[in-house]
Amino acid sequence: MNSATTLLEDYFEFLSPDDIRIKGHRIGIDNVIDYYQQGYTPEQIREHFPSLSLEKIYATVTYYLHNKEDVDAYMERLNAWRSERYSEWRSAQPSPIIQRLRAIRDSITRE
Repeated sequence: MNSATTLLEDYFEFLSPDDIRIKGHRIGIDNVIDYYQQGYTPEQIREHFPSLSLEKIYATVTYYLHNKEDVDAYMERLNAWRSERYSEWRSAQPSPIIQRLRAIRDSITRE
């Protein structure tokens, strides 16, 4: 690992292999990288995350470009995990409160 990579890593908190956050924020690198992959510039990304400095956004993009294969694999794992959680949520029985609200909505709709 060269010194530039080590310096870049100082911008991040590696909470687990599948949870990398921008230091000092609850924002994950995936949030910035998603926008970058869609073609947003760092300045445009900052409009979506005003609490991030341009320096941190550029560091995230640079880290991604220096570690593209590993970060792409990270993003794939994260997206698969999110998709799995969403599927579990969709198939779960709604809470009693949600069931009651739906019943009220349905009774109002019928009137």
